[in-house]
Amino acid sequence: MTRWIAITRAVSRSIANCELTYLKRIPIDLENARRQHDTYEAALRSLGLEVVSLPEEPELPDAVFVEDIAILLDECAILTRPGAGSRRPESESISQSLAPYRKLFLIQAPGTVDGGDVLVVGKQVFVGTSSRSNSSAIEQMQRLLAPFGYSVQAVPVSGCLHLKSAVTQVAPGTLLINPEWVDGNSFPGMQFIEVDSSETSAANALLVGENLIYQPVFPRTLARLKAAGIRPLLVDQSELAKAEGALTCCSLVFKG
Repeated sequence: MTRWIAITRAVSRSIANCELTYLKRIPIDLENARRQHDTYEAALRSLGLEVVSLPEEPELPDAVFVEDIAILLDECAILTRPGAGSRRPESESISQSLAPYRKLFLIQAPGTVDGGDVLVVGKQVFVGTSSRSNSSAIEQMQRLLAPFGYSVQAVPVSGCLHLKSAVTQVAPGTLLINPEWVDGNSFPGMQFIEVDSSETSAANALLVGENLIYQPVFPRTLARLKAAGIRPLLVDQSELAKAEGALTCCSLVFKG
């Protein structure tokens, strides 16, 4: 059987000082954020994943969003160079955690990329060109991943922080998408489920093997997923959403 691993990190006590790009700063209930994160980790375990939970980084507000620090593929891992300079110290502990499992490559300056901007579908790697990820990083990824047979394609994103704020995979060949934030023509050959127009942030879902984790705070889009035959496991991540976080942000999921 396939062994799945998820690396997570506890919510920092300084989460209220997180980076924000599109949202206004509003109070974050630390204890509620931690309870919801515990539930998220429990959901991963319920799906059979081995959860490696790292301790909090008290001085690094965004450190719970481990996805942004690395890009995990079957053959290797790429340690990113986050677009927000305040987040670059997060890399050291993630590097140490991944070293036993993957050969590691590094994005070098002037490249910047957040893992939240990277959507991997089979051998296709889509990278959002956002305020956090630039062309230098994409060119480096193309060079690093070509020997493994991956194609790397830049995808324009507008109106949201990351590519995976706008689109994620929810089933084989099927993407959940907010067409106001990203153009579906960037993903040839894919089928789409569009988010309900009243739920603009509803495109982020976490696919683990054949299982999907989704948030209950988007009922109209959830109904569209169910109509397509998808029955997700529901996990509320609404507190960390105030920090521009989402379901994929809070774990690095890979085959061990």
